[in-house]
Amino acid sequence: MTAARSATRRAVVLLFAFVAVTGAVQATGTYQEPAAFLDEMFGGATPEPSLLWLQPEVRARAESILGHPPGMLRVRYWNVADRRAWILEEIGREQPITVGIVTAAGRIEQLRVLIFRESRGWEVRHAFFTDQFRGAALDAGGQLSQPVDGVSGATLSVSALTRLGRLALLFHEAANASAPGP
Repeated sequence: MTAARSATRRAVVLLFAFVAVTGAVQATGTYQEPAAFLDEMFGGATPEPSLLWLQPEVRARAESILGHPPGMLRVRYWNVADRRAWILEEIGREQPITVGIVTAAGRIEQLRVLIFRESRGWEVRHAFFTDQFRGAALDAGGQLSQPVDGVSGATLSVSALTRLGRLALLFHEAANASAPGP
């Protein structure tokens, strides 16, 4: 009887270990390649990328949003009229999360998790979460103009995506300001 109980106990432990490892592996991954995101957002006619150089004022505002200095001197974006696509990354808990964001007329049109590398918080990739960003703009205080409800167990991922939404809107404003006049 003890040998059977011991074998059952080992089987249960192995089952839990398998489920824990499988769950963590499934949480990370590439959900959409950045190039495929751009093709989808621009109907298969992805424009040539443009560069936004982060001037001191924009860099300071980006640092305020991120809570750390931005790790870039310039950011690449794709632009047609006033519609821009940004591929940005931010650390959730320990790993970067790659997000595609489309802005138009100073508002978020689309926010999508492209690559998720964390072991937790992957729920933020689903439309029930990302759809909350649609239509958001920056208010006078530099915050999103509409609330974003969190996801239980994904606080750091939610925070990272919220910061990236704000950052894309800041960059949208900066690109407008740096665009050559008529």
